[in-house]
Amino acid sequence: MRVSALILPVYPWREGRHIWREAEDLGFHAAYTYDHLSWRTFRDGPWFGAVPTLTAAAGVTERLRLGTMVTSPNFRHPVTLAKDVMTLDDVSDGRVTIGIGAGGIGFDASVLGQAPWSTAERTERFEEFVPLLDRLLTDGDTTHHGKHYSAYEARMLPGCVQRPRVPLAVAATGPRGLALAARHGQAWITTGPARKGDETDPELLPGIIAGQLDGLARACAAEGRDPAELSHILLTGFTREQPLASVQAFVDFAARYAALGIDEIVVHRPVPGTCFDPGQGVYEQLPAAVAAAFGG
Repeated sequence: MRVSALILPVYPWREGRHIWREAEDLGFHAAYTYDHLSWRTFRDGPWFGAVPTLTAAAGVTERLRLGTMVTSPNFRHPVTLAKDVMTLDDVSDGRVTIGIGAGGIGFDASVLGQAPWSTAERTERFEEFVPLLDRLLTDGDTTHHGKHYSAYEARMLPGCVQRPRVPLAVAATGPRGLALAARHGQAWITTGPARKGDETDPELLPGIIAGQLDGLARACAAEGRDPAELSHILLTGFTREQPLASVQAFVDFAARYAALGIDEIVVHRPVPGTCFDPGQGVYEQLPAAVAAAFGG
């Protein structure tokens, strides 16, 4: 079991540099940030870009893995994203994981002036976006003419530090998304219910995630892959479960999901005065507590 941090991109860098360094010093496996242009109740406050933030974080850390949780097609194009990712992999000396999802109907969905895409179109775009991003990060020269995305002699030189490319962590709950995770992913991400919210009874969540893991196993079987080849990541903070109530509460929480096959849990670094306010003292103790409880 690994525990990682989700650091919201809300800090001016004079403050943020210490927060990202803190994540490494505390012993978190990875630190991720959201790749949105604005987000939820944070829309009217400071919110910085994911790629520059991660690039700066790479400069103040040495061992901590870094990544997005998650990037989506809402405002990204595979060609420009691949170039940013390749560069970030170089700057960090191979410590990057790119979390990627289909996107939703929040602020990012219309910020470029378009009407939000339907669920069907988001899924269709995702099914084109992920394979093309895979090719771009793997090959030095890519040409693709698709329904939604095109690339013409897109050069990605010298390529990624990590070979054959930067790992992709695919967020998915439905069959088509799970198929993409099985085909292209090195990790799979879930937040629990397919629709985020706190209305789900916490006692039902292990069963929901077990069902998703079964779906991922079937998708992997169809691709001829062992599900154990993928890391299984649980992003917390979107249900009524309170894993940061105490250190022991988190250890018990982690044990329940480890038994199902989850091997990485991501918690938000607390932000005072927000929905992610509670738990700073617990947050700081998590890496040591997880290492003691699960080894590592």
